[in-house]
Amino acid sequence: MSIFNALTTAVSGINAQSHALSDLSNNIANSQTVGFKASDTSFEDYVTQQTGAVAASASGWSDSVSATTLQRNDVQGTITSSTNSLALAISGNGFFTVAQPSGASNATTTDFSAQHYYTRNGNFYENNQNYLVNTSGDYLEGYQVAANGTQSTALTPLQFSDVTFRPTVSLSGALGSTQATGGTGNSSTTVYDSSGNSHAINMAWSQDATNSTQWTLTVNEDGAASQVIPVQFNADGTLASVNGSTSTGTFNFANGTQNYAISLGTIGSASGASLATATQSSYSPTTSTDSVQSVNFEGLSMTTDGSVMATFDNGSSQLLAKIPLATFRNVNGLEAGDGQTYTATAASGQPTLGLVGENGTGKLATSSVESSTTDLTSDLSQLIVAQQAYTANTKVVTTSDSMLQATMSMVQ
Repeated sequence: MSIFNALTTAVSGINAQSHALSDLSNNIANSQTVGFKASDTSFEDYVTQQTGAVAASASGWSDSVSATTLQRNDVQGTITSSTNSLALAISGNGFFTVAQPSGASNATTTDFSAQHYYTRNGNFYENNQNYLVNTSGDYLEGYQVAANGTQSTALTPLQFSDVTFRPTVSLSGALGSTQATGGTGNSSTTVYDSSGNSHAINMAWSQDATNSTQWTLTVNEDGAASQVIPVQFNADGTLASVNGSTSTGTFNFANGTQNYAISLGTIGSASGASLATATQSSYSPTTSTDSVQSVNFEGLSMTTDGSVMATFDNGSSQLLAKIPLATFRNVNGLEAGDGQTYTATAASGQPTLGLVGENGTGKLATSSVESSTTDLTSDLSQLIVAQQAYTANTKVVTTSDSMLQATMSMVQ
């Protein structure tokens, strides 16, 4: 290697150690940043052999070193408790999906960029427009639940304004028997609308004339606005489907001014509406409700399954939104941005959205945050190594300069 090559190599070493110093300083500076993922520095040598007579003499090697930043997004941070009741921490592979404002907004709403971002910063709070925003200014996205209880399938920034209580009317007990057909029955309960006015919810059911497990439930309020719901039971009397759904035993009923949830129980369970497996002399299903004349919204709460709940002063709560988590085939291939955010790249693959606990998304801890993954002890030790390596490379530069000066003085 010539003196000039040694000089070039030393300069590349100085640049590489400067790169390492930059990575270490970024880690150390963000040692207290919620959701921050510390990075490593990787060094790679470059060796280029010249061809021809010089190569044959084995004296024409050009050497250098290059440093690159290695993201370590797959490292789990420590979960620590927080006084913020809306804070969430992920333990696992998932990321929160967040949006960023596009710049246009008014007093109640904000316009957002179409780009989705991903973050582990779950230190959320409710801003003055009732959006859930983290401390980096990113807006949490999820599946919003409408006032009538219907959950959206569109991923949008979560906003909770004008939250009103949606009473639940529950039916429990045996309606009839699996050993008979053509049964009928009815019951009623009183509910209150948002203005405190009382209404009678009437529930009438009838059994199919030939199929004992097929029933029809007719619901009306104050004798009007009927809604007809097909209800299917299993042969053992447990609930099989409600209004065609095999996942939930609850449906929504609205009179135009107030929405109610009608709960017939849990699919596959006999704890709500059911059928007896033997013929009885009478059947007395019970209708109940959590409706009260006056109820006030108290605030939001988070649950470990990713549900955003509204809590009310009557002790009730209801679902307002579901928070999904995004996973990637290669989380270290994500492109880092400001505020602990990332965007998907060809290297990371496209995100897969799933509910908490599904497809490796991980678990959620409430009233908690994920600490930075910076290891101060290790980084401070590496800082000393980088400093020494940087100094050593500068020595090569000064030595090469001295040798070149000596060479030039030979001709004087």
